[in-house]
Amino acid sequence: MTDTQVAILGGGLAGLNAARLLHRAGVEFQLFEARDRLGGRILTVDATGGPADDGFDLGPSWFWPLMQPAIGKLVEELGLPVFAQSSDGDVVFERMSREPAQRYPGLRQEPQSMRLAGGSGALIRAMAGTVPKERLCLGSRVTSLSLHDDRVQLTIRRLDGGEHRVNADQVVAALPPRILAETMALSPGLPPETSALWRETPTWMAPHAKFFALYDRPFWRDAGYSGTAQSMVGPMPEIHDATTASGEAALFGFLGVSAAERRRLGEAALAEACVAQLVRIFGAEAAAPHATLYKDWAADPYTAAASDLNASGHPEFAASWVEGPWADWLLLAGSETSPSEAGYLAGAVEASAKAVAEVKRRLRTEETLR
Repeated sequence: MTDTQVAILGGGLAGLNAARLLHRAGVEFQLFEARDRLGGRILTVDATGGPADDGFDLGPSWFWPLMQPAIGKLVEELGLPVFAQSSDGDVVFERMSREPAQRYPGLRQEPQSMRLAGGSGALIRAMAGTVPKERLCLGSRVTSLSLHDDRVQLTIRRLDGGEHRVNADQVVAALPPRILAETMALSPGLPPETSALWRETPTWMAPHAKFFALYDRPFWRDAGYSGTAQSMVGPMPEIHDATTASGEAALFGFLGVSAAERRRLGEAALAEACVAQLVRIFGAEAAAPHATLYKDWAADPYTAAASDLNASGHPEFAASWVEGPWADWLLLAGSETSPSEAGYLAGAVEASAKAVAEVKRRLRTEETLR
C-alpha cells in the first residue's frame, strides 16, 4: 500500500496538465494511465503507425489560440512551434454520386486554426517533461475507488494482471465521465442523478474514425486545391490537408460511416473506398499513396464506451459533476467537463486547471483543520 496527496486518473492532456500544475505547487501526486503510453486521444504516428516525434495526428490536431486563450497560453509557455493549417486554394463539394465534384474558390479562415510542429504529440512530450517520470504510472488502470477513514483507496490493475492499492487525500479524474461511469466501481455509490449525468455525457471523438493517405508531395496544392472538401457521397464527408510542418504530404478525412458499419466492412475495404473518393475529388495522382493510416476511436476501449458508438456532438455544461458522498473527494477534469470548451484541447486545459485550483483549496483547508 502506498500513499499520495493526489491521485490523477488518466494521462492525456488534462491529466498531464493537472500533474504539471500540482508539481509546480509542490503537491505530491501520482498519475495512473491505463494505456502503455501517455496522450489519451492525442496520438501522433509515422507512416507505419508507430509513435513519432513528427507525424500525423490520429486524434485532435487543431486549436484556435485567438478563440481559446488557455491552450494558446500553454503552447506559448512550453515554447512549442506552431504553424497554420493549410487552407490556401480551392475547396471541393460533392453533392451527388451521379455528378462530378464542384470546385469553388476557398475563403480565408477566420479565426485561423493552428497546428503544432511535430503533431499534437509534441504537446504531450513537453508536458510529460515538466514532471518527475516516477510519478507517471503507465499500464495502470484504476478499477475502483473506496472511501476509508477520510481517504480514498484506489485499486489499480496493471497490464500484467497484478493489482495493488494506493491511498490518496484527493482524486482528480481526467477521463471522460462516460468511461468513468462504465469502467469504475465506487463505494459508496453515486447518487442516481450524478450517475445518469456521467452516462449521458458524450465522449468527444469516441464515435469517430480518421483515414489518412500519405503522398510523396502535396500534388493537390500544385493544382490549386486547398485539400479541403465536403461530400454528401462519402465515405468521408469532410477532408483536409494533413501535411506536416516538415513537409510530409497527406490528406485526411473523417469517416461518415457508423461504427457498426465500419466494423462490418473492415479497414481494407474502407481504405480502398477512401482512396477512390480522393481520386474523384483530387484526380488520378491520389490513387497511389505510399501509405495509409486508419484509426477507429470507437474500437478503443479506453476512449469509447458502448453508449458512445451511436452518439456524437459536444458535451453540455453541468453546474456540478460530482454530488453525494464523493463531493469532497473526487473532481472531474476531463475535457468533457470544461464549462466553455468541452471536447476540445482547450477544454482539457481549462477543466484540469479548474480542478487543480479546487484541490489546492481543499488541501489548504484540510491543513488548517489539523
